[in-house]
Amino acid sequence: MWGDGLFQAGLGGAVLFNPERQADPVAIALGLTVLLLPYSVLGPFAGALLDRWDRRRVLVVANLLRGVLIVATAVMVGTGVGAVPLYAGALLATGISRFVNAGLSAAMPHLVRSEHLVEANAVATTIGAAMAAIGSGCAIGLRAVFGEGNTGSAWTTGAGVLGSLLAAYLAAGFSRGRLGPNEVDEPARPLVAVARGLADGGRAAWHAPTVTAGFCGLAAHRIALGISTLVVLLLFRNAFSDHGVLRAGLPGIGQVLAIGAVGLVLAAVLTPWLVARWGRPATVRLALIVAAAAQVGLGVPMTMVTVLAAAFLLPLAGQAIKLCLDAEVQTRIGDQVRGRVFALYDTVFNASYVVATVAAAMLVPADGRSAPLMLVAGAVYLLGLLGYQVRLATAAG
Repeated sequence: MWGDGLFQAGLGGAVLFNPERQADPVAIALGLTVLLLPYSVLGPFAGALLDRWDRRRVLVVANLLRGVLIVATAVMVGTGVGAVPLYAGALLATGISRFVNAGLSAAMPHLVRSEHLVEANAVATTIGAAMAAIGSGCAIGLRAVFGEGNTGSAWTTGAGVLGSLLAAYLAAGFSRGRLGPNEVDEPARPLVAVARGLADGGRAAWHAPTVTAGFCGLAAHRIALGISTLVVLLLFRNAFSDHGVLRAGLPGIGQVLAIGAVGLVLAAVLTPWLVARWGRPATVRLALIVAAAAQVGLGVPMTMVTVLAAAFLLPLAGQAIKLCLDAEVQTRIGDQVRGRVFALYDTVFNASYVVATVAAAMLVPADGRSAPLMLVAGAVYLLGLLGYQVRLATAAG
């Protein structure tokens, strides 16, 4: 996650805050799409690998391949390659990252007892988010050392390869079969097995109503977050100016990420307690209501202070939803198909964000000031709550 945070922040800085490249709302939306779209398209199919091949071996190979792609992307940044090949390289590198994350989630029940999955997910996700935030901070620091042009951005982006190499080394330390699946069944026709991954994951999720209900809540969060992310980037890039200790530009985005990381940490502490006290459904409902209120109450004023407050509350609420859904998938879905469901999960997670970001780019002004978009994002949370309730009602019926 440290390497992912550094790579994505380095690439984001190269595209959004590089004086040698210009970025309007559509270009920013395209950049965000590049970071998330690949797994939305390829992940459900590749998820079949996580259920048929030894996950330890898959994680080692995937991390090494990701390292190669990060270096290739960094070279393209440094040589000033145009948007299409640069984005293609980033698409592949980020797609591998999402595949690795799904593998780690699918392997969790092999490492932790089922009654402790919520806590384990909270710890793992918090550490991952913290390391990603630290990686993003390192990218900002490295840009100050190497410079903001193409060459400096290339060195910053390429440093993410260190995370991939370390991850491959750590994955190789597990014994064969330790991460699952329970039965390694490498098919004679691997391409056919991979192609069936999406349908297999969809069927398994549909037959677990609490899982598909969680998908509704998570999709709502990611749609609203996609809108908010684009608005915040534009505000800090084109509208806000330094105010006391608060900063605009790329340092301001660093502050947003740091405050969001604090929200993630608090979610890791609060969510297991809320689940133990009220259960997962009530926790998800509360998170959606808090997010809707924060989106409207703090998002509409669009001051630097209210934006930073929203940057704390929205990740907190979203992380609570995600932790509950992680545990649902890990307890309700069998190991033989869990990797494909987590792959589908990541597709919902990323595709919702991508679609919302691209749609918002068509409507948002260059400085990001658009109260109607914030109201739409708040309404999306309420629709997600409605979908969550309806799907749970079918399960109860």
